[in-house]
Amino acid sequence: MRSWKDSIVLSVTLLILLGGCATRPVNPPIIRYDPQQLSPFDRLDGNRGGRQDMVILAFSGGGMRAAAFSYGTLETLPRIEVTTTSGKKVRLLDEVDLITGVSGGSFTALAYGLYGEHLFDFYEDRFLKRNVQGQLIARILNPANWPALASARWSRSEIAAKLYDEVLFNNATFAELEDKGGPMIAVSATELTTGSRIVFLQQNFDVMCADLGPVKLSRAAAASSAVPVALAPITINNYGGTCGYEEPEWSHALAQSDRAQRSASRILNRLADLREIVDAQQNPYFHLVDGGVSDNLGLKGRARLHRHI
Repeated sequence: MRSWKDSIVLSVTLLILLGGCATRPVNPPIIRYDPQQLSPFDRLDGNRGGRQDMVILAFSGGGMRAAAFSYGTLETLPRIEVTTTSGKKVRLLDEVDLITGVSGGSFTALAYGLYGEHLFDFYEDRFLKRNVQGQLIARILNPANWPALASARWSRSEIAAKLYDEVLFNNATFAELEDKGGPMIAVSATELTTGSRIVFLQQNFDVMCADLGPVKLSRAAAASSAVPVALAPITINNYGGTCGYEEPEWSHALAQSDRAQRSASRILNRLADLREIVDAQQNPYFHLVDGGVSDNLGLKGRARLHRHI
């Protein structure tokens, strides 16, 4: 008959073996880059119906307070009416074209993009009033998760992403977000090694020859809110240089322009950031942390001319 000590040893051994199998989701590569593909910016132009103006919401970082503040903004916009150039009165919420999100603000941005106004039915109770931080700490301290956490292929942020799926995103991906047809959503994180801003848009992922479509929204939110030290980075694969990606012609023309122009200088600085992540041989993996490290206001990607924000 097996003793209780043998049972404990067996249980611990099984946990260790299961933990060794824990691995992060791997974002897939693009086999061949298509420069003629329709970009989100092209779709954005089409959705605007020829309007010359653009309405942008920037949801900044700041933890759950930022998520709550940005949600309050969305709740208010349907009650504000504006008059279009044709004299038609519309709700201001219906005029929103682009929402950027960083850290805490990324949850509201992604959730609104996924659920639209249905978000108003449950977001407050399911997420804002929930002790998400307490639940995350409890899972990290749960001995059943320790073997997985000991694996080099798993981290506290992966546990966080799983929790975000359960309470908010329901395993939705960026492909599903794209199909919703609402405002363009652009959430960002910071690449830990270079300090570059990584935006979860397909154009940004084109540079690294990676397909954004199958990536879960929960991992983007986890990356954008992964406060250094408190949470581990979210790791993604970089395949840059393997799919035939080339910078668009407009970027070459811009690089030869007068850098004294403030707007051009910002775009050129962003192009320099992107060039740092192209080579997969030098940087096969990117480690993403809180987007607030590089841009806590979510404003750096707002320039309309910069088509690779």
